[in-house]
Amino acid sequence: MMQSGIPLCNTCGEQVGLDANGEVFVACHECNFPVCKTCFDLDIKEGRKACLRCSTPYDDENSLADDETKVSGTRSAMAAHLDNSQDIGIHARHVSNVSAVDSELNDEYGNPIWKNRVESWKDKKDKKSKKKKGAPKEEKVAQIPPEQQMTENHSPDAAEPLSTIIPLPPNKITPYRVVIIMRLIILALFFHYRVTNPVDSAYGLWLTSIICEIWFAFSWVLDQFPKWYPVNRTTFTDRLSARYEREGEPSELAAVDFFVSTVDPLKEPPLITANTVLSILAVDYPVDKVSCYVSDDGAAMLTFESLAETSEFARKWVPFCKKFSIEPRAPEFYFSQKIDYLKDKVQPSFVKERRAMKRDYEEFKVRMNALVAKAQKTPEDGWTMQDGTPWPGNNSRDHPGMIQVFLGHSGAYDIEGNELPRLVYVSREKRPGYPHHKKAGAENALVRVSAVLTNAPYILNLDCDHYVNNSQAIREAMCFLMDPQVGRGVCFVQFPQRFDGIDRSDRYANRNTVFFDVNMKGLDGIQGPVYVGTGCCFNRQALYGYGPHSMPSLSKASSSSCSWCGCCSCCCPSKKPSKDLSEAYRDTKREELDAAIFNLREIDNYDEYERSMLISQTSFEKTFGLSSVFIESTLMENGGVAESSNPSTLIKEAIHVISCGYEEKTAWGKEIGWIYGSITEDILTGFKMHCRGWRSIYCMPMRPAFKGSAPINLSDRLHQVLRWALGSVEIFLSRHCPLWYGFAGGRLKWLQRLAYINTIVYPFTSLPLVAYCTIPAICLLTGKFIIPTLSNLASALFLGLFMSIIVTSVLELRWSGVSIEDIWRNEQFWVIGGVSAHLFAVFQGFLKMLAGIDTNFTVTSKQAEDADFGELYMIKWTTLLIPPTTLLIVNMVGIVAGFSDALNKGYEAWGPLFGKVFFAFWVILHLYPFLKGLMGRQNRTPTIVVLWSVLLASVFSLVWVKINPFVTKVDSSALTQSCISIDC
Repeated sequence: MMQSGIPLCNTCGEQVGLDANGEVFVACHECNFPVCKTCFDLDIKEGRKACLRCSTPYDDENSLADDETKVSGTRSAMAAHLDNSQDIGIHARHVSNVSAVDSELNDEYGNPIWKNRVESWKDKKDKKSKKKKGAPKEEKVAQIPPEQQMTENHSPDAAEPLSTIIPLPPNKITPYRVVIIMRLIILALFFHYRVTNPVDSAYGLWLTSIICEIWFAFSWVLDQFPKWYPVNRTTFTDRLSARYEREGEPSELAAVDFFVSTVDPLKEPPLITANTVLSILAVDYPVDKVSCYVSDDGAAMLTFESLAETSEFARKWVPFCKKFSIEPRAPEFYFSQKIDYLKDKVQPSFVKERRAMKRDYEEFKVRMNALVAKAQKTPEDGWTMQDGTPWPGNNSRDHPGMIQVFLGHSGAYDIEGNELPRLVYVSREKRPGYPHHKKAGAENALVRVSAVLTNAPYILNLDCDHYVNNSQAIREAMCFLMDPQVGRGVCFVQFPQRFDGIDRSDRYANRNTVFFDVNMKGLDGIQGPVYVGTGCCFNRQALYGYGPHSMPSLSKASSSSCSWCGCCSCCCPSKKPSKDLSEAYRDTKREELDAAIFNLREIDNYDEYERSMLISQTSFEKTFGLSSVFIESTLMENGGVAESSNPSTLIKEAIHVISCGYEEKTAWGKEIGWIYGSITEDILTGFKMHCRGWRSIYCMPMRPAFKGSAPINLSDRLHQVLRWALGSVEIFLSRHCPLWYGFAGGRLKWLQRLAYINTIVYPFTSLPLVAYCTIPAICLLTGKFIIPTLSNLASALFLGLFMSIIVTSVLELRWSGVSIEDIWRNEQFWVIGGVSAHLFAVFQGFLKMLAGIDTNFTVTSKQAEDADFGELYMIKWTTLLIPPTTLLIVNMVGIVAGFSDALNKGYEAWGPLFGKVFFAFWVILHLYPFLKGLMGRQNRTPTIVVLWSVLLASVFSLVWVKINPFVTKVDSSALTQSCISIDC
């Protein structure tokens, strides 16, 4: 029975109690702030010897705490003078309407109670850091972080790292670096020769070529030096299981939220999206740790119905995959494999169950095809759901937010009675007049919805056409993110992109092997790979704009590690970076957020009023938006949702956070989440994280983690490249340009900055590239050349330059493992994309960013007749084909004209002709895949053969006419004399 008249403790909520004299216990005699004896003793024990309300030091007589008192746990809450008889609850979205005076609880002396509590959090944080600094001997003995020491007793593998870096052997990397330095020296000597030896007879051509060559050298430096520290990594998934999946205990693996985004189901087939979802639901990971969120940004009823069918088929597919450990776990690609599917299978029932499952999948495909066929023609009154109500997304640009949970903890079980991972359909609200920011906006909506419903500490996003090819992929990522030695400073783990359905020769370099197997390995040795838009596992806290836990203070940043590569502290010392006021202000705000997060892991101990006031006081609403549930989730570093949460309330809150006006006047898209401002939001998002001091990891498991589809048609491939290049131009013209953004903090390594600069300036290479590819045709048509007569020294420089280029490529082949064909295809498409898509991207980017004119390039297609790789031979005319086609024709005409001119001038003209023709053939050889794609295929004989035949026939005809081998030559003087002697 509670005694009346005795106040309640503002920390634990219990009665204050009586002191030794039988009177009500008073901790502070200045303001009589109600705190019970137990909480008072705990505060004294933890070093807080001042009142939380008025900051007056406690009296000595009250500071005699009973040291023998055992306390089960410390409950920290924001001190507030509340009325005991009232149950006050204010939702965070209403707090912003309260005035600043009313929302800030002050004591009698005007001091805000919340600030006192935050100061106590900061003091506790400082004390913990001092304890770590004050015990260097213990750390030297342990040699492992405290988190890992806690699990050391559970397993002998607990103290071992979950991943390791495998540096390249010196016999591979040292010659590579030496050749790079030699190539730099040769380039310097080459340019000295070129500049000091102008061609007066073709001064304009010579000057143009010099400018182009200097730009090419600059681009090579930007591309080459970020590959100075390439590394390989290996993971130990067995150690991960031994540490976090001990037998007889619940799994301690971190939860993961999967994001799958789609827009138009008629362009992105629902069957492909269904295979992606099925591969996610069947991953080798605890089912209660996996949630799959599908974003339907087109609000299509076809996508909704296809997910309903997918969830039903998953009840059969998921147990089949896990029972027989099949790979891959996307049924379309599993059943289409041309391999021995009986290999390593020992269960007698496998063949029978596989046949039954294949039949079930074919029936599933028929149902999906029926849905697609039904969706081809939209009814006049719009779509209607099964219960007769109109589909809310009939107007894809004006509809409410929609969320449907298909599978989950309370949903359907599989056919064996086991729980299935959660599957959630999400379509954010769209209204006219509100910006939606395309894919980046959809991803940010998924971030908020997932935080409210499941709040996994890690997020893995996939495009709808990228399925999970390796069921162990999440465990591979967790080997980095959950490793106490590595994971606390990692913002994301990026997997390479691998593709199905590409022709064997990879005509248009769709695999991007050089980028994923060479450039990304090089970046992994600096500050980590760039984010490429899919196949990436994020640390949720990094998406919220927080800095890494292991980030040093700014005053020590220059001395803690090398500012160029981050590898050592002695290779290249740097000065302390300057910091402007705005950057210092942002750092101060971030430190306040970190201080609040420090003790908010026990946020469940707060009542609703205290949470709302805390959220309001820290101005989290201005950053994250008006949702107390979501803001609380951002403060939980280890993720999770309170067990007392009401599912229906969470759904309502999830609908609220995807409303079209939720992001107004917040930091979404500016500082947190996927960053807006470019159609290549992936580059911007990763760049902002690296600028905050995070690092990323490149994970390349033996079996590719994810596989997707790539456009193998020429026009589609060029439009894909156009989109990437346009995004780079947009970043170049924005405030986030790596040329000037992020210098104040000094957290972005210089080699990493060079890599980001390369990602935004490469489209501008199209301008000198077009000019350089035109020069050989002009030289052949005019008879002039850009290089004077070569001396012995000049010949040696040219030979040395070509040899250094070849040797650099060969050494890259040695340490990267890519083939020479991959490098050659990459070189060819660098020219093809440079003179077409990149050129258009530069002009379109300037028109869009400076004049506000958005230009679209339309594509019209014709059907192909080939069954195998038929799309490869489709003819899709687009304006992107005009520049490279023009260059091809001009150079071919130049070759014919050059040979004709040499034949007319005699043998002395053949020497200079070879240099010009070699130059022109270099252009044609690089554009050869484009020429094949442009001509397509006719019946049996490719048109390219006919074209080359015409060219060779023309040259041979000119030579034939000049030589006249079957015509008898007559002496002209004898003929004249005979004519004179005739008497007419």
